[in-house]
Amino acid sequence: MRVALLQYPIVWADPQANIGLLDERLRAIAGQADLAIVPEMFSTGFCTDRPGLAEPWDEGPTCQALQRMADEYHLAIVGSLMVSDIGKLYNRGFLFTPGAAPQYYDKHHLYASGGEAEFFSPGNERKIFEYRGVKIRLAVCYDLRFPVWLRQDKNDLYDILIVVACWPTVRIQYWDVLLPARAAENHCYGIGVNMVGTDGLQLDYNGHSVAYDTWLKDVAGFEDYEEGTKIVDLSIEKLRHFREVLPQWQEADGYTIKVKG
Repeated sequence: MRVALLQYPIVWADPQANIGLLDERLRAIAGQADLAIVPEMFSTGFCTDRPGLAEPWDEGPTCQALQRMADEYHLAIVGSLMVSDIGKLYNRGFLFTPGAAPQYYDKHHLYASGGEAEFFSPGNERKIFEYRGVKIRLAVCYDLRFPVWLRQDKNDLYDILIVVACWPTVRIQYWDVLLPARAAENHCYGIGVNMVGTDGLQLDYNGHSVAYDTWLKDVAGFEDYEEGTKIVDLSIEKLRHFREVLPQWQEADGYTIKVKG
């Protein structure tokens, strides 16, 4: 599977401008990638005090634009956005695919220090998406700090862990450590996509988007503040062979998760 990592600045609180920027970037890689990944809350930035920016799921203009782009450029799109659904607001991770209904995951761990827990409702479902025979686990930013939530179920393995984020420079050292750790302990490819630039709250973001292969080799790293798109080719057959040769996943402890609330 050819996966594109899109690291770029987000225009603060301007969905129309951000949809236009994404459209340009996806048009440029049409035919070169099977799946494209954009940062967390790609259409607004990490706005946690503007409920008016939330759109209805699947029917709002941002969702409609994402589906159009997936259909037109023949690729899947992964990221997150602010949505309203049955009277609640969510930081909703998504997978839009050509010609099919979108799949979604609502961010479970909300970043209270950034005001997120007062603004959004947490999702309580651990989901695995499937696209072209590849199983994908999506996490949104702060979820990355919670290994039990992302732990593989040895009876239902996922192939790629994707983390989309607005992870600021001041804490980027944790991102650099936690993402490869989650990939290693779950015997999967690990991909993280972060934004760059300065947001409307004057927080600085230096990116560090990355893709790790089965040996934790960085196969698509970005330089500090680098803006651009990088495409990696991930072999799911190679990953599954790797799991056969080193079957630690078969020895994993059983567990259950008690969801708060």
